[in-house]
Amino acid sequence: MNDSVSNPVLSVDTVVKRFGKTVAVNGISLDIRENEFFALLGPSGCGKTTLLRMIAGFEVPDGGSIRLGDRDITHDAPEKRPLNLMFQSYALFPHMTVWQNLAYGLEMESLPRGEIATRVDDMLKTTDLSALASRKPTELSGGQKQRVALARALIKRPKVLLLDEPLGALDKKLREKMQLELKRLQHEVGITFIIVTHDQEEALVMADRVAVLKDGSILQCGTPQEVYERPANRFVAGFIGAMNFIDGEIGPDALFRAGGEALACDLDGLQRNARAVLAIRPENITLKPAGSGIAGTVVDVAYHGLDRQLYVKTALSPAPLQVRVAATGPGVAAAQTGATVSLAFDAAACRLFQE
Repeated sequence: MNDSVSNPVLSVDTVVKRFGKTVAVNGISLDIRENEFFALLGPSGCGKTTLLRMIAGFEVPDGGSIRLGDRDITHDAPEKRPLNLMFQSYALFPHMTVWQNLAYGLEMESLPRGEIATRVDDMLKTTDLSALASRKPTELSGGQKQRVALARALIKRPKVLLLDEPLGALDKKLREKMQLELKRLQHEVGITFIIVTHDQEEALVMADRVAVLKDGSILQCGTPQEVYERPANRFVAGFIGAMNFIDGEIGPDALFRAGGEALACDLDGLQRNARAVLAIRPENITLKPAGSGIAGTVVDVAYHGLDRQLYVKTALSPAPLQVRVAATGPGVAAAQTGATVSLAFDAAACRLFQE
């Protein structure tokens, strides 16, 4: 799959990587824009980290090429590439202060002392680390270490910054805070970020575009809204966010039928008189008073603060359907275990797959 863009800062062209008989990356092509925040998203073993390591130069492709602007970097050593890789472990020097950690890479380039000091101080301000400049990594919190690692990667002014699960070691609340912090810094420094993650929420929150990988191939590439609202196939639909799947059949009248109910959906070129699966998000199912839609019984309720996730047993599917409703409001009385309800579907939000 090639998601082509004009004047890409980074181009991956039909790249292949094998480990023995296992094909880790299977002919991936991808163009990434300048100053873009791009996410490689997928489950463990899908090839996303291997692809990132090939871009960084730590793995050599068995086929295809990688270009940075007009320069072919496919076989360049990591230190010869104008990009930087930030590891999940942060890999800070424990015997150095924050200031010294940031300065180290610039010192290895033999830059003048005055320039090093200026760039370090400027980066400390940008990442809000000035007050911690004299501390060592053992004196920092997880979030502070993450910012130091990010600052150290950014200070060398790479054309592209590669991030391998950078927030995986943080707790949920701090991870959510750092997602927004990463996005802010990316806009502020104007550098292309490529992040590898298995966390769908992380990709949706931070990325300008998301590539969803499975078995070494890209299944879909688009904006977070596109991959969430218009998934290209059943795997993408099920991997990103909560999704209900209903097995049925598309009839000659172009209606999707399941459990004795007929639903109007966008066929989008699919075959009639054939089996299909309907995918619908919990928030796109509306709870109605009993007798005014598809009949169901609430078998369980999960409280999430702002909303409730209802599990409603219907004739449409052996598994209960997930329905998301507000935690407060006129529908709360019906959102109780054992309640008889009716459901209505947003036809425009339904997706049909024949696979």
